[in-house]
Amino acid sequence: MSSLAFLVTELQSLASESRRKHPEIREAAEKSLAILRSSPEQAIASLASDGAQSDDLLRPVFMGCATKNAKVVAISLGSLQRLIALKAVPKSAVPLIINTMSDAMSQGVDIQLRILQTLVSLITNFPSVHGDLLGEALLLCFKLQDSRIAVVSSTAAATLRQLVMFVFDKMVDEDRRNATPADAVSEITLPNGSTASLGPYATDAYSVFEDLCLLANMERPHFLHLEYLHKTFALELIESVLTNYHELFRQHSELLLLLQHHLCPLLLKSLSERAVFPLTLRCFRVVFLLLKKFSFELKTEAEVFFMLLIKIVSEDLESSTLDHAEARPPWMRVLAMEIMRGLCSDAELIRNIWDRYDARQSGAKVFTCLISALKRLVTEKPALLGVCTQMSGVGVYSHSTEGASGSSSASGYGLDVGGVAGIVATAASATVSGVVGMIGSGSGLSIQQSGMKLQCIDQLDKADSPPIPETYIYLLAVQCIVSLCEGFASFTGPLYTSIMVQRPRTAGGSIIHAPPALDMSLLPPDEPATIHLGIVRAMVEHGWPALLAALSFIISTNLSDELFVDVLTGYQAMANVAGMLSLTTPRDAFFTSLSKFAVPSRVVSSLESYIEPHTPRSSTLLTDNLGLTVPPVPPGLSERNLVCLKVLISSALFLAGSLGESWYSILEAVQNADYVLTLKGSQLPSSRRNSTVPGAAGTASRVPPGTGVPEGAKVPSQPPRHPLLVDTDPESIQLAIQRLFEASKILEDSAFQDFVRALCRLSSEMVGMQSDTNEIVNGESDGPEELLNPGGLSPRVGLAHRRRVSGIHLPRTLRSGDFGIERLGVVAMLNIHRLIYRSPEIAWDPMTTHLLSIISLVSAPPAIRVQAARVLDECLVVIPRNLSPNQELQAKVQRRVLDVLAKQTIPPPADGIYNTSANLELRRMGLETLHLILQASGHTLVVGWETIFEMLGSVCKPAMLSRADSIDSVSTISLHDINRPKPLPLGYNNERGHTTLVKIAFQSMKLVCDSVSTLSPEHLRLCIATLGQFGRQAETNVALTAAESLLWSVSDSIQAKRRDALIEPSYSELWMFLLLEMLGLCTDARPEIRVGAIQTLFRAMQLYGATLSLDTWNDCMWKITFPLLDSISVQTRCVPPDPAVLSMGETPEQAWDESKSLSLQWIGTIISEFLVSKIIRLQTFIDAWKVFVSHIKDTILLDRRPLSLPALQCLEKAVDSLLVVGGDLQAQVTEAWEYVWQACNDIGTAIAQGGRLFLSLQRNASTVHRPFTQDSLVAFTKVIRTTRRVSWQQTHTEWPLERLTRLMEILKGVMTYSSSPDYRPDIDGLTPLQASVLETAESIELTAPGVPSLVIRDLSEYVTLPFLAAFHPDQTHASVPGTPVTPVPASARKQVTYIGLSKKAMPSLVELYLRFRDHTEIYEDGTLEAVLSAYSIPMKLKYDCPSPSKFGKDPPLWKTATTCFLRIVTECAGNVSRLGQAISNARVEAIWRRVIEGFRGGILADCSAAETLSVEEQEAEENFDLALISSLEVDLVPHLGNPRVPDYLIVQLAKVLHKGSQLLQNSSMISSGLEDDDRITDSAHTSLDSYEHQISNIQSLGSTTVGSAVLRERFSFWCLDLLFLICSNVTSDHAESRRRVAALCLPSLLDRCQTAMVSYIADEALRGSLPFPRVREDELLHILRKLLKLRLWPGTFWAAFSDAPTKYSSVQPPVDPSLPASALIPDIVRRSSVAHLYHFYTIMCELSSIPRQTPSAWILSPPPTPASSTHSRAPEDKGILPNPSVSNVNVIRNEVTVVDARGLARECLKVLGTELGAI
Repeated sequence: MSSLAFLVTELQSLASESRRKHPEIREAAEKSLAILRSSPEQAIASLASDGAQSDDLLRPVFMGCATKNAKVVAISLGSLQRLIALKAVPKSAVPLIINTMSDAMSQGVDIQLRILQTLVSLITNFPSVHGDLLGEALLLCFKLQDSRIAVVSSTAAATLRQLVMFVFDKMVDEDRRNATPADAVSEITLPNGSTASLGPYATDAYSVFEDLCLLANMERPHFLHLEYLHKTFALELIESVLTNYHELFRQHSELLLLLQHHLCPLLLKSLSERAVFPLTLRCFRVVFLLLKKFSFELKTEAEVFFMLLIKIVSEDLESSTLDHAEARPPWMRVLAMEIMRGLCSDAELIRNIWDRYDARQSGAKVFTCLISALKRLVTEKPALLGVCTQMSGVGVYSHSTEGASGSSSASGYGLDVGGVAGIVATAASATVSGVVGMIGSGSGLSIQQSGMKLQCIDQLDKADSPPIPETYIYLLAVQCIVSLCEGFASFTGPLYTSIMVQRPRTAGGSIIHAPPALDMSLLPPDEPATIHLGIVRAMVEHGWPALLAALSFIISTNLSDELFVDVLTGYQAMANVAGMLSLTTPRDAFFTSLSKFAVPSRVVSSLESYIEPHTPRSSTLLTDNLGLTVPPVPPGLSERNLVCLKVLISSALFLAGSLGESWYSILEAVQNADYVLTLKGSQLPSSRRNSTVPGAAGTASRVPPGTGVPEGAKVPSQPPRHPLLVDTDPESIQLAIQRLFEASKILEDSAFQDFVRALCRLSSEMVGMQSDTNEIVNGESDGPEELLNPGGLSPRVGLAHRRRVSGIHLPRTLRSGDFGIERLGVVAMLNIHRLIYRSPEIAWDPMTTHLLSIISLVSAPPAIRVQAARVLDECLVVIPRNLSPNQELQAKVQRRVLDVLAKQTIPPPADGIYNTSANLELRRMGLETLHLILQASGHTLVVGWETIFEMLGSVCKPAMLSRADSIDSVSTISLHDINRPKPLPLGYNNERGHTTLVKIAFQSMKLVCDSVSTLSPEHLRLCIATLGQFGRQAETNVALTAAESLLWSVSDSIQAKRRDALIEPSYSELWMFLLLEMLGLCTDARPEIRVGAIQTLFRAMQLYGATLSLDTWNDCMWKITFPLLDSISVQTRCVPPDPAVLSMGETPEQAWDESKSLSLQWIGTIISEFLVSKIIRLQTFIDAWKVFVSHIKDTILLDRRPLSLPALQCLEKAVDSLLVVGGDLQAQVTEAWEYVWQACNDIGTAIAQGGRLFLSLQRNASTVHRPFTQDSLVAFTKVIRTTRRVSWQQTHTEWPLERLTRLMEILKGVMTYSSSPDYRPDIDGLTPLQASVLETAESIELTAPGVPSLVIRDLSEYVTLPFLAAFHPDQTHASVPGTPVTPVPASARKQVTYIGLSKKAMPSLVELYLRFRDHTEIYEDGTLEAVLSAYSIPMKLKYDCPSPSKFGKDPPLWKTATTCFLRIVTECAGNVSRLGQAISNARVEAIWRRVIEGFRGGILADCSAAETLSVEEQEAEENFDLALISSLEVDLVPHLGNPRVPDYLIVQLAKVLHKGSQLLQNSSMISSGLEDDDRITDSAHTSLDSYEHQISNIQSLGSTTVGSAVLRERFSFWCLDLLFLICSNVTSDHAESRRRVAALCLPSLLDRCQTAMVSYIADEALRGSLPFPRVREDELLHILRKLLKLRLWPGTFWAAFSDAPTKYSSVQPPVDPSLPASALIPDIVRRSSVAHLYHFYTIMCELSSIPRQTPSAWILSPPPTPASSTHSRAPEDKGILPNPSVSNVNVIRNEVTVVDARGLARECLKVLGTELGAI
């Protein structure tokens, strides 16, 4: 909504409100509304231009204001305000408006506030309001400001400020336009009586400000018609004007005159009168503005005000109490100090003060008085500020007195004198408790506690002074001092940087990073910067004592962290400014003060005497709080000490280029700090070492009372710390110290000389203190380790004769090093180019001279000398690396470096203290330096090789052996020289320090060998000789590396030079010299050296053997290889001590064995590689080969057993190399392998005899010579195979049978060797030895006669090994020598089983037999018998066989044997018959006997173990055994009747089946008495006699005992069925053979049936109704059914019971008719096919007549003819349903009938009757 709309609304409200009481106003308002509604724009324009309608429009407003109705007046004033905002009021109406508002001013608060708003709008919108009209308007505001209503008064005051500011704004605008019309200018009279012409707005401003000053001074105003105005409000308006328009005042002199003639006297008068807080506060604020903004214009007045403020500040408590009436209140000093703080923060103002007053001879010394007053103020009440104990360090006496330590109290450097004085004054009459309270009462200074949230000068709303902290004024004083210091630095620093740092000295010059101080005489004098620099210099020069005193006192008081940082910043600023301005004295004074605060002397002295407490304190005593006892923490630097140290270092870095001789004092402080932080701190416990700086976190609550911010100053959260307070840990401080020394590289030469000179001076004084011979600890440390750590020595407490340098008190105990020397090394490394390229006088000579003097100072402590040597050596190492490639410069510098190093390394010949630990350490360091030089710059050396070898050789003691001695030591060794002495003594030196020298020198020797290609032959010889010396040193690693690595590298270099034909002879001689050196080391007493030398020797021969001539190879074999074996063999064949005393570690004998093993490996490799090309072509090859093989054989037979394997492997490599020899050397090859076979033969004999061949020559042989290992035996078989390959390659023929027989004997002995200590599992697979033996056996060609039998017989024997030769290895052989033998149970011991071998050999035998089955020799020489016997053993053992596998699922051994046995039987039965007379009868009988034995074992094997198997597994086992029955039926029976087979073997087979068919294990009936004797022939007659006996005594044979059934019932039925089948006439093939077998087997069958039936009849009579076991019933039914169906060959029964069954089996004699009927009929019936029924006639009758129920069963209908089922191997009663043995039924018809024993017996009788013709 627009202002016009608001105006319409206001007029409508006015009309509405005045409708009843003031109708005239309503009419006027409606008229105005009509005008506005008719033409708003025209109406507004008419008002602005004072047109005809303006009266009508304004009339309702004025009329409304004239009423006494407050609501109408308010609406009218609102309408007026809208009109003014629209600028719709004519200028002529402005006086009327002001008069109208003046009349309405008596109305309520709302009306008054509305008037104020309207006035602001009127004056700001109408610039023409000025002069008297402005005065009237302002008068209204002044009147309202005097109202008692607060809101009206405050609103009026704000309006007045706004209007006064507007008046001055218009003056500013007027000055800017500078176009005041002449008619508008007015004349005014100035305070000094002169006049001035001012514009209208300037006049208004002048008049208003003048009246304000007059009113403030209680004078009558000229412009404002106001009689009274509050001074406070007047001063506030004056302050506002001066604050915003000080530039305007400076431009108008008339306004300055007002300040000078009205305001300044007013202020002086007010400040001189009785102090009233509101008035004085505002006066001070105006004074601050005058001093801040008009000090130049009001020079005299400013001086007066400055001195007044200083006077007020200087008024202390004592002076104010003299005249209490004139005493100023304390808050007045506070106000003055707040003003002073604002002035001191203006650095330019302070400089101007000095220039205007202090610099003038007649002027007041304002600046000087100021800093003096500030200094007096801060030291006014020291007890109130407290003492910061952190500034004295930690772990020291907090309040030491002069008598306490015996030293002067000035050890505090006089900086805490004020604090101590305050403490003493406060505690003068205090008790002990008062002292405690006094110490803790110093609240200290902190912005949180001492400061005010709102400073007093800003609390304008207070009628009285607010509560002021007692220490607030001192906080202000500190801030003033800090502001002064920072003001100096903020001005000087940028100018110094721009002039001295960034500005090059000359055109094109580099920037100076460490410039000197400013030289004021060189600066342009007229430049403002130069002038101000001069002012600052003068101020610092005159004011530094007071500032230093104030700062030093303040920093020692109890300051908060923030104030401490501010004060320390002031310190730094003053030191930097003084340094930049060439003020040496103040600079050094501030540095000295900072140094003493950074490292208090108490800390250094207390640290030296500190003793670590033994036990922690359990309680806190009163004296502990007083600081009168030894502190609980070790002495150290507090956080604030470290911050001071940081500032000191920072300032020193900033002024590094201008310090000159002042470096000494700074380096003193840094040395002290380094000592406290590191040297002594390293002796403290780790838990306390980290607590060197307590309170490092910066929280006031963690600082003890009186040492920091008071406990009451707790803040809820910790603000971020100042950068100065962070990184105060010792590591960070050390880094800062390091940066100080790193700054030396940016110093100019002159400054660098000052720095180095000061450092050397400090070092000299410190070393001189410790070089007093009376104070050196008697004796030296035992070695370098103790020498390098003398800090471990405990300090002695209470010693006298202490001396002091730089505050460090030195006891008699020595320090670990010198600070100056250490830092001198740092400086040298940073300025290494000065040492090289500048004149030696600048850097090289001063440093090296100082260091060498210390190194050579015998009286100096060893640690200091070592430190100096280390620093010097570091320089010597770095210098060659930074050399330019200038040849002349290189030689000069290298000679200089090596000369210095030689003085340190090579001792004087007559040095009496040559072996002291200090000198040894110095030599060690020199050798290390040489190593580093060679490592980094060895390739650049142009001089000094002789010196280098001299230094390296000087550490080897004694001198190396001559070459002749070395050669003799190995070339004259005899194998039988058992009493040969040890190798020549080595240069052992067990001194620890000397060993260290050897190690260090050897490192350099390795570097020389790395670049040995650059050495001349003379230098190479020196190098080899030196390496020989190192190889004989006591240090094993050194000797080993020399023998193994370095000699190899030298050899390689020499061989590379031999390629040049011109110099080849000299280098060949060098190489031989090298080999002899290595050979001398091959018999070293230390195994490591021997191994290294052996490897190096043979590697050299291997690598360069192809380039050697035959003569050289001949020498290598006879002068190196064989002598080496001889010498080592002497040691390996020595008898070791008793095993009971041998340790578990490696013995010397074992080490010698390893050395010989390594030699053998290398010899094998050498011969293998060079036999064809070199060795075999030697004229002495055969002799050398014999010696070599003899060494191998003797090693195997005479040496300790671990050497057998490498010896055999060596021999194998050598023999294998014979395979590639050319045809022209076959004679040598033949002789070579023949000699190897002879050795193998001897070794095989030793193995067969248990490995103890030739042991009688040795003492305690059983202890020395352990059994052969499996690996050795495997290697032996490989040698044999390799020898056979060589032989085969030469002749392509197999060895003769005699040699092969010997070979198989050897292999058998190896296979069955029972003393090895390392047998391996051989169940699941072959051991390596077994596989190797089989591989050797399989390699034999089987073409020669007798060879197949030889191999097959041995393999057959291998099959039997698991059952005949398995054994547990002898525990004593496998045990470690020297360990007691503990018996181990057989079940837990390892067993050699040969199972894997047997599994492998069984099928191999089958294959071999099938391959040679047509060869009669395998039958004639018993080979087949051996095979069958081998298979019979596991078949008989069956379940007693060992397990076939441990982890796999291999078939059982008996199954494998059965399968293989049946395969061979299948073939051999026919082959034996087919070969006929080619095989003798004896061999045929023997073969068939082994066959029958095999079947006997398989059928009658014990199967009781199968009871543990499941039913399914048992059934599977029975089915597997069916193969035996099937093989008997199919493969054996047809050929068993061969006439060459004896009768007893066939009868034996029948007996086996008879026994296998038994169904009860303990039958009640005795069998017919068929014995197992193979030779019984009258079995048939015995059977008949037994039958007659049983029939006659049948009633007496019964029993009620129930026998136990056999486990495998079905198998028994199968045996019974097979027995029936053998005797049956079921097939016509091989009829003669079958008839013979039937005749011989029939008695066994009849006996089996008779026994079962007779026992049943006899038992049935006794048992009565007691049922029989099912097995017996099934057995009876089965036999009856089989007898019923059995049809014999005609005459078989007659032949079976004749005297010659074989003779009459086919043809019987004719029937003799002359026989009586009783004999004739039986004779005829016995020739019948049912003669067996006639034989059992009586039994059948007994069964038929049994009165009780006989066994019965349901069976399937029988086949049409009785003989139809005889072709089945399964039992015929499979049709019996209840019978569990039913497995296979030949079903013809699906009819089921019931049969019983009685019925079957009757059926048999019917068959017999039919045969006899009775039916």
